[in-house]
Amino acid sequence: MTAATTAADPTDAYAGYLECLADADESAAIDMAIGLLDAGVPAERVLLDLVAPAQSAVGERWARNEWSVAEEHAATHISEQVVAAVAAHANPRPTGGRVVVACMDGEWHALPPRLVAEVLRLRGWQVTFLGASVPAAHLVSYLHRYDAHAVALACALPMRLPYAHRMIEACRRSDVPVVVGGRGFGADGRWARRLGVAWAPNAPAAAELIADERALRGVPPARLAHLVDDEYASLVRRRGELIDSALADLRERVPAARAYSPTQLDATVSDLGHIVDFLAAAVYVDDPSLFTEFVEWLSEILLSRGVPAGAVARPLDHYGVALRDFPRAVRVLALGRAVLPAADG
Repeated sequence: MTAATTAADPTDAYAGYLECLADADESAAIDMAIGLLDAGVPAERVLLDLVAPAQSAVGERWARNEWSVAEEHAATHISEQVVAAVAAHANPRPTGGRVVVACMDGEWHALPPRLVAEVLRLRGWQVTFLGASVPAAHLVSYLHRYDAHAVALACALPMRLPYAHRMIEACRRSDVPVVVGGRGFGADGRWARRLGVAWAPNAPAAAELIADERALRGVPPARLAHLVDDEYASLVRRRGELIDSALADLRERVPAARAYSPTQLDATVSDLGHIVDFLAAAVYVDDPSLFTEFVEWLSEILLSRGVPAGAVARPLDHYGVALRDFPRAVRVLALGRAVLPAADG
């Protein structure tokens, strides 16, 4: 068991809290958070200066292959329990209208939007947190039943942006203003601006936006005129074909791939699909940086697992040939290929 610290500042408690997560010591983690509250630290600071940065560190440890999926899941569960304990301890009473907080359809990273939900609750809003992967139709049905002041939507993965846009538009048709957040919209919110929706970099900024309905609704319209070329829609239609052909090409060029175990095969198909999905999203928002950032991230992840960047280069080259009639997609693929280490080509 990890001994709980008596630190009276989230920054001082951070190392100990991260140790609790590493040891899967739920009780000690909760005791540490409640101890901060009892010492007079505001609940919002405990959430944003302790739980949030620790969760980012958890994700980084998984990405560097220092933690397994099981360890990452255990740590995330503990932080979810800590958030629940902090919320129960603070127990604020709502004074404002209803705000609905949810993850985009297909998004399973629910802790960051949960933190936003609790910050909004602490600031007096009546919050309904719908959790991970909420289908657009179900969200709209909920909005029709309940009078919501605003909707806050989270997107962690840029490849979900086309779906996010449809969800945003569905909320607007219900005349409910939307604020979005999460890494899926870009570190600076660039893809939120492309989709014509208000973006907040963090929970306090989201709370300020929601309190200012004029700012929430007064965003420039989406800039998606490029979609008339139908490249995005055609890419989506060809997704399965592209993955199958890339896998066949890999097996032909890399004999070892023919002997992949079921686990290796599943991981390979998943990576090939992610490449197509991120490519399609980059074409959707007409921004190659969405794809190049993903390619850099994927090559780093694979390298940490002993897989050379050449494993990424091969499908990029294959997709470039298969999509030769898609000029925007070909340009994006070429830029993605260019960010890979030349020696691994």
